[in-house]
Amino acid sequence: MSYPEEVYSGDSGEVSARYRPVTTAPELGREGDGIHYLATTETTRGEFGLYRVMMRPKAPGPSTHFHRTISESFFILDGVVSLFDGERWIEAGKGDFLHVPQGGLHAFHNASDEPAEMLLLFTPGAPREEYFEKLGEVAKEDLTAFRVKHDSYFV
Repeated sequence: MSYPEEVYSGDSGEVSARYRPVTTAPELGREGDGIHYLATTETTRGEFGLYRVMMRPKAPGPSTHFHRTISESFFILDGVVSLFDGERWIEAGKGDFLHVPQGGLHAFHNASDEPAEMLLLFTPGAPREEYFEKLGEVAKEDLTAFRVKHDSYFV
């Protein structure tokens, strides 16, 4: 294994870091039940997408699905999140981690009576913001095409 192709070719570095304080409101939803766009595909130049997901008690999540082009990783920050690893449901708690490579079946939801929070990482980056923002608006007859456009194949 080697390092990837060089992206930056300057000699002295540059000022390009981005800071996001914890007090920043979520881009989607509301405090306590929303998605924070920590690092989008655009800001990472396609390297990854990182999202902080805040789930209310008994919050549903997606049913079992897989991705062909992106991997998805879950890191539980607080509470308990039910994670499906393709074979079984796991009650994941603070500090637990699940990585799902391309093609791996997975699902998640908050089955508990308490709120939960997790980090969601997609690699390489993909325009997941549109998926999160428009999923609820897509007509039932257009849902399959919308999901395929966003590399989400439900089984």
